[in-house]
Amino acid sequence: MSRIGKKPLHLPATVKMEVSDTSLKFTGPKGTLESVLPKGITLSEKDGVLSFERTSNEPAIRALHGLARRLAQNAITGVTEGFVKDLQLVGTGYRVATHADGISLSLGFSHPVIFKKVSGVTITVEGTDKIKVVGIDKQLVGQVAANIREIKKPEPYKGKGIRYVDEVIIKKQGKSATKTAA
Repeated sequence: MSRIGKKPLHLPATVKMEVSDTSLKFTGPKGTLESVLPKGITLSEKDGVLSFERTSNEPAIRALHGLARRLAQNAITGVTEGFVKDLQLVGTGYRVATHADGISLSLGFSHPVIFKKVSGVTITVEGTDKIKVVGIDKQLVGQVAANIREIKKPEPYKGKGIRYVDEVIIKKQGKSATKTAA
């Protein structure tokens, strides 16, 4: 049995849940999110505790057991607390500033790159080298942060680029470090 799927999920008092045949709708203080309830997975609620069970032991349904619970948990966490991804610009002259359409990134290209706003996500600039992506949908927040990072990934020799704040870049040795004196 799935280790994640068999764990009970506690529904906070501030969150309201609506169940339909194929989805769960959670409404909380930060907004409303919908979570998919896959075919073959059933939901039972008792005293604010959600339990996910599968109807059969087929591999395809077993694979969705933990997924269904985790998607519901992410929706509950999103409507109560929200999700945050912090990005940092590393490099001489690399800057970020707010722009009318979103944010403007100066990354050593011949022109500044404009990253447009995405609905459902708030992008804020802290200082000249930090970006904070905030939203209630975990998947959307992660995708927007990944799209910003994709503009200029950290390179392996000096570590310059856009990286997550907690990301560790493993640096490579340069050519001069491999030569030995004769």
